[in-house]
Amino acid sequence: MTSTQLRKDAARNWERIVAVARDLVDQGTALQLNDIARRAGLGVATVYRHFATPEALLETVAAPCLEALAAHGEQALADTDPRRALEGFLYRIVEAQVTDAALPPVAAATTDTLPRTTELKNSLASAGTTLLERARDARAIRPDFAAADLVPLMCGIAHAVTVHGGTPTDRVDTARRYLATLLEGMRPTPPNTSALT
Repeated sequence: MTSTQLRKDAARNWERIVAVARDLVDQGTALQLNDIARRAGLGVATVYRHFATPEALLETVAAPCLEALAAHGEQALADTDPRRALEGFLYRIVEAQVTDAALPPVAAATTDTLPRTTELKNSLASAGTTLLERARDARAIRPDFAAADLVPLMCGIAHAVTVHGGTPTDRVDTARRYLATLLEGMRPTPPNTSALT
């Protein structure tokens, strides 16, 4: 067997492992590498050669979503309307949280297995912080709203939507409604004019 054939076989095996893992994550099943090997029809050693831990495999499953979110963050940074840019970014984040089952555990993890996961999470955090600061500087949001508030609030919305349940479309609609309520609360408080009347 030539080295080209070996590389093609390895690529096919990698794709098969990730596809099986994707299906299991979507079903809400915890990833176990021995189980993945059995379901993929591969040897356990083959799976471990590609993914040393279930966490590495889960991060790989979440990677396309993280890549798309990071790209959207870059697009949002190019938007000249600070409020619109922040809102669009947050809507995309919360929709991803409730539609891609791999994202919440990877986003919530305090440590990452793959360097690329850390890079993407840092890119998202940086974009969110910059967008928030721009909106705050433009007085489009409350001055006391901090960048550190974003992740807990987005996770909170995603958790509330999960508890609420429903179809994927229902979950997205609920997430958008909850986020709209949050965004309304982020608006700057108008000055109190009652003392002038």
